Amino acid sequence: MKVESQKKQLKVAAVGLGWVTTNRHLVSMDENPSYEIIGVIDRRPDRAKTIAKERGYRYFYEGDTLENVPWLDQVNTVTVGACPQSHYALIKSALMLGKHVLTEKPFTMTVAEGEDLVALARKQGLTLGIVHNFQFASSTQRLLQDLQSGCFGKIKSIVVQQLSNPHRRLPVWYEELPLGLFYDESPHFFYLVSRLAPGLLQFLKCDVYPSTLGLVTPAAIFIQYRCDSQENGTIPVTINMNFAAPVSEWHLTVYGEHYLADIDIFRDIYIRLPNDGLHTTKTVIRTSALATWQHWAQHFTSGVKHLTGKLRYGNDVIFERFSEAVAQGKNPKDISPDDALQFLRMQHEVIQNQTVLY
Repeated sequence: MKVESQKKQLKVAAVGLGWVTTNRHLVSMDENPSYEIIGVIDRRPDRAKTIAKERGYRYFYEGDTLENVPWLDQVNTVTVGACPQSHYALIKSALMLGKHVLTEKPFTMTVAEGEDLVALARKQGLTLGIVHNFQFASSTQRLLQDLQSGCFGKIKSIVVQQLSNPHRRLPVWYEELPLGLFYDESPHFFYLVSRLAPGLLQFLKCDVYPSTLGLVTPAAIFIQYRCDSQENGTIPVTINMNFAAPVSEWHLTVYGEHYLADIDIFRDIYIRLPNDGLHTTKTVIRTSALATWQHWAQHFTSGVKHLTGKLRYGNDVIFERFSEAVAQGKNPKDISPDDALQFLRMQHEVIQNQTVLY
């Protein structure tokens, strides 16, 4: 036990105890020998006390600021999973108090806030990271390996398709955000397409269909980019988000010269299908067989992990990278302040250039 405690270099206060923090962050940190959760903080009555008791943490605090937390001097790291509107103040306070910070997306509410925090972390010499986790999920990693191998040939296009049932489990504050749920969830798609695209993305247009339910969250948003690269030429990259769907599905599809790849983001399943050529009966059957086999086979890997509460969707990698970055005195690769700022700017590029169709 003594040896284990010596390994725990990150002494953590977890702020904001919503679903993601309690089901992803705390679990990932409890499983990682580099972390020791000193205490938890939440503004809701008894929430922090309940979580601390359930999970065996020493301290808790009820409030929405850090300055008056009596045990914060025992902490060198703060994780932020509170509502996005509170990110800027919490992250700034933590950095001013000399704490490393790992925050949930979206980074901040404005680009200026994000720029201020990046500059402050650099000035303070502290590690700042953001939870952009799906890029480290096993399905995404398998696709990245295939793309790097060159087996897809030339990439023809990349498409994200988000279907969101408005009745699914959602945070209570999402309607207070710019374009509602778009602002909370779009960072996932921006970092995924940017990671997978063969070149830089150039924004073209964004069409917004207003809600049919009287919500701030639109009924649908369609975002178009072009991607230029020497090897692939110019390809379309699109993000289609439907917030009034009867089912909730998130898919990312890469169209290659030799293969089509689909990531089922919610199920952490990766399907790769070969070019079907003349689309004959034989190749149609082959596509059906390969698609169904790969889908169901991966239910015995990702599916079992999901049912047993062990499917981390890349959060385990996030927390490992962050701890390594702190130990090395640098910012974590692919989840750095610059990454946070890049995708925050993409969010506001959409907001500022949206075309509301009616």
